[in-house]
Amino acid sequence: QVQLVESGGGLVQAGGSLRLSCAASGSIFSINAMRWYRQIPGNQRELVALIATSGLTNYADSVKGRFTISRDNAKKTVYLQITSLKPEDTAVYYCSADIRPAAWIGASEYWGQGTQVTVSS
Repeated sequence: QVQLVESGGGLVQAGGSLRLSCAASGSIFSINAMRWYRQIPGNQRELVALIATSGLTNYADSVKGRFTISRDNAKKTVYLQITSLKPEDTAVYYCSADIRPAAWIGASEYWGQGTQVTVSS
């Protein structure tokens, strides 16, 4: 069974920084794209960053220049470095990954449980 577990959220003052981590475990043959989303209560989940297996990255316009996504394939972990935090960054942050559990099974998107980031002004 595949699991994604996020960590690193918390309460931080505006202007501060955080690094979120998301580790995949379980029956994993390969991991393709990995992503970070965030969701504010009452709003739709928003894709904020994506990183391909090649290391190619893409970001939402609202976070460009402040968020950096990276991955460690050996550790099956994706990171999100967040700097210059703003109160509007307050949300639950979720990671997802396209994972093949076995060579004969196609990739599916798996999700973590989310980690709360709260930015005080």
